Amino acid sequence: MRSRYSAFAVQDAAYLLRSWHPDTRPRTLDLDADMRWQGLDILATTEGSAFHTTGTVTFRAHYTHEGEPGELHEQSRFARHEGAWVYLDAVFTR
Repeated sequence: MRSRYSAFAVQDAAYLLRSWHPDTRPRTLDLDADMRWQGLDILATTEGSAFHTTGTVTFRAHYTHEGEPGELHEQSRFARHEGAWVYLDAVFTR
């Protein structure tokens, strides 16, 4: 989760696509150059250990967009794919 947040912060679309599950990954990813990520708060996690094949991360990410502050609150689902943890989808967002 933290590596994907960092990839959003530095606009690394290639990493984001590589770390996205192939069943839900978009063909391309257009990142908004006006989005400035300011911080990440991990609020909760479930499963996700070496013994699991799935897990969730609930987080709040703070940003500014065109000078206006905002936040993204999401519970992301992750799954193991070919030995690596990858983003699957969001359970909810606000």
